[in-house]
Parts: sequence; C-alpha cells; structure tokens
Amino acid sequence: MRVQSEWRSTEAVMAMSESHLAYLNLGSNIEPEVNLVKAVQLLQKYGDVQKVSRAWESRSVGAAGPNYLNACVAFISPFMQTDLKERIIRPIEAQLGRKRSENKYTPRTIDIDIVLFDDKPNNDKVWKFAFVIVPLAEIYPDYKNPLTQEKITKTATRLRQEIWMESRPEVLSQFNRNINNVRN
Repeated sequence: MRVQSEWRSTEAVMAMSESHLAYLNLGSNIEPEVNLVKAVQLLQKYGDVQKVSRAWESRSVGAAGPNYLNACVAFISPFMQTDLKERIIRPIEAQLGRKRSENKYTPRTIDIDIVLFDDKPNNDKVWKFAFVIVPLAEIYPDYKNPLTQEKITKTATRLRQEIWMESRPEVLSQFNRNINNVRN
C-alpha cells in the first residue's frame, strides 16, 4: 500500500513540475500602451515570461478602427494548451475588460492568442499576418515557418514589405532586456 501511495505522490510532483513553452501574441487597440503592459505584468503572476518583443503598431485588420499594438511573449507555464487558455489567458482578458462579441474585428482592450505551444503551431492562419509574425520573429528568429519551411525572419521581412508597421519600443521597454534586435 505504501509503495502505491509513494508512486502517486511522485507522479503528482512530476506532473506539477512539467512546464510548457507558449509563444503568445498580445494585441490591443483600446488604450494599447496601457493594456499591453498590464497584460505582460499579469502573465508574470501566472508563469515565467522569458522574452517580450517590442510593441508593433499596425492598422486595424478586417474593419475600420484605431490602430493596434501587438507584441509577442515567450511564456512558460505548467498548463497544457486548453488549461492555459481557460485558466490564464481568458481571466487576464476579462480582468483587462475584454468583451467578446460575434464581430471578431471589434476594437478590444486585449486579445491574447497562442501562436506556438511547445514549438507546435496553434493555427495555420496566423502565418500570413505581419502583426503576429514580426513580433514572433523578434524573439524566436530561428523558428521555421511551418507552411513554407523558411526562417520566420524571412517571412517577417516579406510581410513587413506588404503593410505599414512601426516599431514602438518604448511601450514595453521595461520588459525588453536581451531581446534580439530586428530592423525597424
């Protein structure tokens, strides 16, 4: 009986110590200079924020609206993808005033999406959006685009040539230490 209980406690400790690396895209076009900072601060309370890209400003996609600021965060947590979304991402979005609606292009205080989870892409649609790929390439330059197999930095350069984007390094400068620099 004792052996079985020791085995279960060891299994529980191993499960608790398992960690997962997620690359998260953060976006906001309602008070984005405030909400991106708050989102990163809240993420730090739930896990280990390893890297933070610069904020990148771009025009709203899908509907007229204020410009967005987007950034990418390398985030380590003990949760699997679904639990990460339900236990960390959704509560942070709610705390920052995110209101979900049927219109997926409506302005928002914060939107946090999982781009990569344990090095696996979460959604094939994101690879065509500069506002996702440019910040990701900044903090994970060696990753290969799963659709083209080219380095993500090459995808980012190509996408940046197609749309207007501006680096806003001052927005998240308090988090940006030892970040790989990419061209503005």
